[in-house]
Amino acid sequence: MKDYEHDYPDYTQSPDWEHGDELPSNQSQNRTFYDVVEARASRRGFLMGGLAAAITGMVGLGVSTRGGLAVSTSPLLGFDPVPVSEDDTIVVPEGYRTQTLARWGDAISGDMPAYHGSNTGEEQGHQIGQHDGQHFFPIEGESPYEGSSSDGIYVLNHEYIEPRFLHADKYAGQELSRSNVVWQDGTRDDDEVLKEINAHGVAVFRVQKQESGEWDIIADPRNRRITGNTPMEIAGPVRGSEHVVTKYSPDGTRTRGTLNNCAHGVTPWNTYLAAEENWAGYFTNTAEDRPREHTRYGVSNRPEGNRYGWHLAAGGADEFARFDATPKAASAAEDYRNEPNGFGWMVEIDPFDPESTPVKRTHLGRFAHEGVIFAKAEAGKPIVCYSGDDARFEYIYKFVSREVYVPGETDGAILDEGTLYVAKFNEDGTGEWLALAPGRNGLTVEAGFADLADILVNTRAAADVAGATKMDRPEWGAVDPATGEVYFTLTNNTLRTQAQVDAMNPRAENQFGQIIRWRENRDDPAATGFAWDLFVIAGDVNSSRAFDGSALNEDNIFACPDGLWFDADSRLWIQTDIGESAMNQGDLEPMGNNAMLAADPRTGEIRRFLTGPMGQEITGVCTTPDQRTMFVGVQHPGATTTPEEWAAGQLNSHWPDGNGAIPRSALVVVTREDGGIIGA
Repeated sequence: MKDYEHDYPDYTQSPDWEHGDELPSNQSQNRTFYDVVEARASRRGFLMGGLAAAITGMVGLGVSTRGGLAVSTSPLLGFDPVPVSEDDTIVVPEGYRTQTLARWGDAISGDMPAYHGSNTGEEQGHQIGQHDGQHFFPIEGESPYEGSSSDGIYVLNHEYIEPRFLHADKYAGQELSRSNVVWQDGTRDDDEVLKEINAHGVAVFRVQKQESGEWDIIADPRNRRITGNTPMEIAGPVRGSEHVVTKYSPDGTRTRGTLNNCAHGVTPWNTYLAAEENWAGYFTNTAEDRPREHTRYGVSNRPEGNRYGWHLAAGGADEFARFDATPKAASAAEDYRNEPNGFGWMVEIDPFDPESTPVKRTHLGRFAHEGVIFAKAEAGKPIVCYSGDDARFEYIYKFVSREVYVPGETDGAILDEGTLYVAKFNEDGTGEWLALAPGRNGLTVEAGFADLADILVNTRAAADVAGATKMDRPEWGAVDPATGEVYFTLTNNTLRTQAQVDAMNPRAENQFGQIIRWRENRDDPAATGFAWDLFVIAGDVNSSRAFDGSALNEDNIFACPDGLWFDADSRLWIQTDIGESAMNQGDLEPMGNNAMLAADPRTGEIRRFLTGPMGQEITGVCTTPDQRTMFVGVQHPGATTTPEEWAAGQLNSHWPDGNGAIPRSALVVVTREDGGIIGA
């Protein structure tokens, strides 16, 4: 079983591979989460009976006592579930309505350039990009969760691009997949590269509810785009270290840009954290002797790289050339061999200060951050936050600050000192947090870790040595505001073959994923031990299990859980990300288009609340403080369009504009016709 992650010699042929995923790079012998599952099921004697027996022996134990799955109505879920859909539209329950807001290409700054298929790179720098993590900050600027519910600053991540849609006019009629770019004699067009870089990053813009009830983007001095070229500060233990010395910053204190911003975090001091997820593919290093901070993260060794070949922009400008990390000079201060080390962090942004410089908080670790979630902040206690490394067989992390939280005084600097931990899951339903700090858990000079900065730049390698448990793509997390329990989505992992199935390992090719949860010992977020179980095993009516052992049904089957968020009433909102290559096909055909569901964590009841258009991912969700307006992200509609369909102009989605238009990522504003609380 230890070798199942290598079953596909060409990782891109795995059924759950998506454009934007990074190369599998964890070669450690650490136990996978399936090893833990197998051992736990075996300890309980479930040697026969397949999936139901193994899962029933695991779920519903170890966290807290709860009733069985509700057979009637949950007190939290007051809507009728919507059916599975394959339509090119948004579907919400009866009694709800939707509005489209903040589409890719909508202008927020500068001279407000209008969207069209041949916008320039400079124009894209004033326009919204693609959609992922997001948050509504009430306009008062005092609390991320209290204040106006009709006026606020919206912050929106832009993860990655669809080049053929981004360059729609130039790329029309060419047979291109969703990841292809167009080359010209081995180089890229400079303005195309600039446009792609500017389509990444984060958008900050004011939104306001109008008298009609519709929401609009409002021109405001605080509106700004943060892109792949925006100057950034480096903070924490890595600041000034040899690992981040570059030609751009010989003293190792600054870098340029943020990339592949997936999920996010919202701090108790009212700032935003953007996660840098699958950033490694943007770089290349063709040297024979590559450092571990490149190989362990999957930096390409191909001359053109694994993504868009930005370093091969024809003009050779420094802002593009930096994506080639191959050593080219006598020292790191004269080239960009360390440029990748400036990425893989959480980036703090002040939404209310357009003059502020974004800050990379290095003590939160360096990996493919899906996002970061905070335990409830209490005066006089440390700040605690969690983050997942979204790649196959990677880990879940926790940071505990050294200083304590002081409301009104604490700022982001509290994240620069503390302890970073990685999770180890035990088969008896317990777990432990392993400190990633000098001299602890094998992280010694003799083992190759010179100091704390070295550990943090090489967080994955440090977690390997410490003995963390390999997980199946840890994605978004959420903390239940009522209990403090922590939930994480584990999206999928299809790299187990049928030949490796036995009574103890009954699920070959895990296409569906699951949601894990845990409760810290003594209900103390800073504790070093916890108890865990599985909240739900995703899948169809035959392969799924809720935590009481019962199967899901047509009202709530789902696959590939990704986005996760608790509202103030403890409704758990679950968003799905079935990959483009598997959507509406094979075993995933019953799931339809990607969707969003709501769950009651007490009863276990789950209901499908929203389905999206064709070819997209539902990602990012929040409400206004009064919970009467919800914002939901729709990313990359039409991504399932084949190269042949693109060449023929036969796109399989035209959402949201319709009438043959290029599909565009956008926010969906959801309200109730009676003005009530969403989901209730």
